[in-house]
Amino acid sequence: MTRYVALLRGINVGGINIKMADLARVFGDLGFEGVKTVLASGNVLFDSPSTDIPSLKKQIESALAREFGYEAWVFVLDIPTLQAIVDNYPFEREREGWHAYAMVASEPEILEELSAAAAQLDASVERVVAGDGVLYWEVEKGQTVKSAFGKNTGKPKFKAFTTTRNLNTLYKLLK
Repeated sequence: MTRYVALLRGINVGGINIKMADLARVFGDLGFEGVKTVLASGNVLFDSPSTDIPSLKKQIESALAREFGYEAWVFVLDIPTLQAIVDNYPFEREREGWHAYAMVASEPEILEELSAAAAQLDASVERVVAGDGVLYWEVEKGQTVKSAFGKNTGKPKFKAFTTTRNLNTLYKLLK
């Protein structure tokens, strides 16, 4: 069995409300073991004998769409990948007055496009650094949705391809 985390994009915001018990039930119904939800923002830990991440992603997205009637976007990572994302965070981890984020994407070109705009960012408000399959983002508290990068990542064209998590959430997933 391999331990995975599924990061669901856009639930419990914008009208897509899912109870964590219902979410855990869907994962259990798919035959996954060790199912545990973390926070109410769409983070699910689970075990599967499969090592085919694209197949797991498709299976979970289909089940969520059937069960909850919405177009689901899921990002599946194995625990070593999640650990590497956390370990390689390039900024100060607990900078006073700042948020620490990691963004994953289903398409590498999306991360490249978003990363290309990082050179024009105001470093006094936010910084972005590309990692291995991830973008690391540090932004001043209160500026997350107002900042240039925040506005850019909120564009509809990125919605189905990216999800962002606070580093504190990723720590909780690893515990």
